[in-house]
Amino acid sequence: MVSTDYLNAPIDRTSADSLAAQGLRLAVVDTADTAAFEGWLQNEARGFHGPTESREIIDRQLTGLAYRRTTAVYDPAALDATPVATLSSWTGPLSVPGHTSVPAWSISGVTVSPTHRRRGIARALLESELRTANSLGLPLAILTVSEATIYARYGFAPAVMAADWTIDARRAAWTGPATHGRLNYVTPEQARIDLETLLESVRLESPGQVEPWALQLDRITGLMGDDKDRIKRIRAIRFDDVAGDPQGLAIYTLSEKDPLFGYNLDIEMLVAATDEAYAALWRFLLEQDLVSTVTAKLRSDSEAVAWQISDFRAARVTAQRDHLWTRILDVKAALEARSYSAHGSIVLEVADPLGFAEGRFLLEIADNGVGTVEPLFGDAPHNAAVIALSVNELGALYLGGVSAVTLTRAGRITEVRDGSATAVDASFRSAVTPWLSTWF
Repeated sequence: MVSTDYLNAPIDRTSADSLAAQGLRLAVVDTADTAAFEGWLQNEARGFHGPTESREIIDRQLTGLAYRRTTAVYDPAALDATPVATLSSWTGPLSVPGHTSVPAWSISGVTVSPTHRRRGIARALLESELRTANSLGLPLAILTVSEATIYARYGFAPAVMAADWTIDARRAAWTGPATHGRLNYVTPEQARIDLETLLESVRLESPGQVEPWALQLDRITGLMGDDKDRIKRIRAIRFDDVAGDPQGLAIYTLSEKDPLFGYNLDIEMLVAATDEAYAALWRFLLEQDLVSTVTAKLRSDSEAVAWQISDFRAARVTAQRDHLWTRILDVKAALEARSYSAHGSIVLEVADPLGFAEGRFLLEIADNGVGTVEPLFGDAPHNAAVIALSVNELGALYLGGVSAVTLTRAGRITEVRDGSATAVDASFRSAVTPWLSTWF
């Protein structure tokens, strides 16, 4: 049974003792202690090279982020009493194939002060979090990363990619379907309400999505933030179907490129509950007068809009990156939580240096896509696909967006039986490209 009482989880003694040997103290911050929590928030912002947070932002965060387990490392010898390292975590649902979700340990705000680098603090923090999540019965941990070279050593791997799109609006004549609803500008306050409702309505459609939190929605819709220029430029357009029900919302800003070439339109969020809403919003944004370029960040690398314009080359992925990283902790619970695209038997020989997911497992997938997992101690069934991989590769495969064949060709997966990677792909693939529309 999964515990939801994560705020009361004790400090991990292994990491606490390791840091204590260096004169450092690992602690959970009492978020009701305003001074201590504010010190943590300011140091987290500094860790990401951000400015000192304003009084307005701090006051909002003191209440809006109190639901998280807020961890800090302190150095009693430092000149001030604020943390030298930060991390926050909480339990939330992660969408997985099969139009369902699995509880995941979300990790965010990982920083180490430049004054305390190369002392094993990040390792102590991350391994502490994994042991804590495991003790709570959570099947996996997730995070989005600012650097791609840190987290593999803890068993994480990228499972969801993100793409930045740039579209030349002058060449992108609309060839997609006609729509029959209505577009309306809405206020930031109404956009905030609609965005939360729409995101929740579509969350299970795409593997990799997580629940947004209140302050994040406030930032997206311009109800919170220190960038006053951005807030003044935010526009929100909503699509309602013929029955008058909201089915899509786009948040965007416009900036003048130059007097000759017109404006750039930057899509900051576009969420659509129906294909009609998706088409209507994209068409509206692409056909804005005086707009020469439309950009959209943190989108799927498989966007339908590329097939809805006259010039395929007008829409380009200008950047693609790893976005959501996953770390399997409980193989049985994680693999049984999702559904599969093809029936069959798969043996997974998993290596995990930290020990959480180590072992040989037999995944049996029924005709209805439901999988059951049991430890395997004897020989693999004669009809089973058999692969050997680390917990990293298992995490990469988990949401169905990374190919086992690709990882095999890269030398990251070993086929114990020929053709096994193809069989794994047939079962693990997701019909919907995994996508996470936000950071956390």
